[in-house]
Amino acid sequence: MVIQDQTIADLGEIESLKRCVSRLNSGDFTKVGSGDDAALIATTDNSFVVTTDTMIEHHDFRLDWSSAFDLGFKAVASNIADVAAMGARPTALVVAIALPGHTPVSWLESFADGLRAGCEQLSPGCAVVGGDLAAAEQVFIAVTAHGQLEGRSPVLRSGAKVGDQVAVAGTLGRAAAGLALLQSGNQDAINAYDDWVNFQLRPQPPISLGIAAAEAGATAMLDISDGLSRDAGRIAKASSVTVQFDSLALSGYAAILEEAARAIEADEKIWVLHGGEDHSLLATFAPDAVLPRGFKRIGTVLEQGAAAVLLDDEPLQTQSWDSVRG
Repeated sequence: MVIQDQTIADLGEIESLKRCVSRLNSGDFTKVGSGDDAALIATTDNSFVVTTDTMIEHHDFRLDWSSAFDLGFKAVASNIADVAAMGARPTALVVAIALPGHTPVSWLESFADGLRAGCEQLSPGCAVVGGDLAAAEQVFIAVTAHGQLEGRSPVLRSGAKVGDQVAVAGTLGRAAAGLALLQSGNQDAINAYDDWVNFQLRPQPPISLGIAAAEAGATAMLDISDGLSRDAGRIAKASSVTVQFDSLALSGYAAILEEAARAIEADEKIWVLHGGEDHSLLATFAPDAVLPRGFKRIGTVLEQGAAAVLLDDEPLQTQSWDSVRG
């Protein structure tokens, strides 16, 4: 006899949340977690960083591509990458999710497992400390992440100086390659290059390197969520400079993706320059700074010119993701 999986509508809000919360980890910074009107988080600073983001079905993800676990993991990764990009240590997240009433409670439990895995793998000590559950026609996820600076000054987008080194920590183009593979529908290619697909479904931002960059004197930093070209342009605009990339320094990132691109008749260079969702860290450092292990120099900061971003000596036009326009 087949036992029908209970839905969140069968169990209701309280029991569904109970099932979800029981699967989450306890955080090192949590003094009061889920169960009260608000969580209480320990901090060593007079100030802390806060960021928020949404993930909406059909706009940001498809359920035939992403499992509940994938979405939980990605929700953590994409938010704590923003915290790391400020030079802060992720401490706590609150997660609100709205689901159709017919959603099996096992789906919600798997989502919670993804949240826990994201915290434990990417930033041990960080945890989900509360949130909300509601009903909706499609899946809607909203996350707010917090982090502490531990006495460091925050690294902003506006501090890049002429002559600074431009460096990146993490991957470039792999999440975009994974998305293109999924969009192609070429199952043979998807199976052959499932590592790239996994980078799209479960990003691997180098969270600890945000603190390393801050301690090494990074002058500006952000995470690459919308593509290298667009996010470099944000540093350029905030700092009133031009960011120049070295095509030779970027060629290695493209070479890794060349076979996958050939399999679906795509251009791996486009993935590297304009593809988003790797959530790697793009930072600038003083000309004489020693880059932290894990960062690679890929360019130089120039005086502000007609173009915000250059590839060698040519203007690099933005072809990246826009969260409103797509």
